[in-house]
Amino acid sequence: MQIISPNYIYTPDLLLKNQAIAYDKTIEKIAPLDELKKLYPDAEIIELQENSLIMPGLINSHVHIEFSANKTTLSYGDFMNWLYSVIENRQELIGGCDSACMSKAIESMLESGITTFGAISSHGMDLEACASSPQNVLFFNELIGSQATMADALFDDFISRLDASKSIKREGFYPAVAIHSPYSVHPILIKKALEIVKDEDLKLTAHFMESEHERAWLDNSSGEFKDFFEKLLKQKANVSDSSEFLAHFNTHKTLLTHAVKANEDELNSIATNAHTIIHCPISNRLLGNGALDLQELEAKNINWVCATDGLSSNYKLDLFEEMKVALFMHHNMPLQDLAKKLIMSVTKNAAKALGLNTGEIKEGKAADMLVLDLEKEPNEELAIHLILHRYNISKIYINGKVVKGK
Repeated sequence: MQIISPNYIYTPDLLLKNQAIAYDKTIEKIAPLDELKKLYPDAEIIELQENSLIMPGLINSHVHIEFSANKTTLSYGDFMNWLYSVIENRQELIGGCDSACMSKAIESMLESGITTFGAISSHGMDLEACASSPQNVLFFNELIGSQATMADALFDDFISRLDASKSIKREGFYPAVAIHSPYSVHPILIKKALEIVKDEDLKLTAHFMESEHERAWLDNSSGEFKDFFEKLLKQKANVSDSSEFLAHFNTHKTLLTHAVKANEDELNSIATNAHTIIHCPISNRLLGNGALDLQELEAKNINWVCATDGLSSNYKLDLFEEMKVALFMHHNMPLQDLAKKLIMSVTKNAAKALGLNTGEIKEGKAADMLVLDLEKEPNEELAIHLILHRYNISKIYINGKVVKGK
């Protein structure tokens, strides 16, 4: 048992003053330091410097580690231009990111306070780096393939990668499943994958309605995706529309990434089935997809969380940076209220969506904690300041163990 004594604790529901935390792997008790000393007389005491603040470790629900070699290779500004550049440079990017490259990306997330992340793994090349990382990892094995003739081979590859991830036996590592998108995965494959998801109660995610091109293709088998699929796959029509795609997930809560172009019927379906939308503001801007309407999601009581996406469509894997961009992107929302919601979206709400016992400084929760060095006593605008000023993170704890700092 250890006791850590900061000046402030951000829970993130409220700010506590002059309280200490007794913990091992989980948070056992939050109370004044003197009370904890009496309860746990043999515990090691860690007293922090003045104006120290403890907050929950951040949760990055959606990141592509395998594409971490990109910096200036891919084209930005339009989704289709970006997609063609991904295909053209795919081998270079995948081949150019070895284990050291991926570990560096994971380390950069840790340095920015990310103690849990959801890795969308297309090839399984990131398995070793994710398995050996100090963070909690949801390892989403991605299924892709819209051609029925290739279904068996693609599914066998998916199963092989999923089984490999299941062989990882360490605390905080969770095998999971990703369905790439409604335009890129044949319904036969989706049904087979979801049988496993439901039988084994695995976490599930999918890209959904990211661009106007996806909208046109799923609605009418038209638009720029028409040329794309005809040229590359000899495919002249979509394999399912959006409602058919969403229907697959009606009995299993799913994290749907982007949803920028989702219409009202789709949002109603997402709300009815208690799915979560993952918001990646920087990626949406760089690929020319517009901004998610967070107020519409909240009006429909849809849970949303913030994530970075991968370095294929971002310049860093930093949730404080992501939240800052979102703070300015959603200029029609009250600033203080939005700041609080953004922090909740990468802590408590993200943990709830992923089914993890973390994301809060609360008794019984995992001891995933950040120690931030504030410059002075915080005020009622603390949430805004945490996002804007990127205070130094002097210590990081994951499951009660120090992974940064002393």
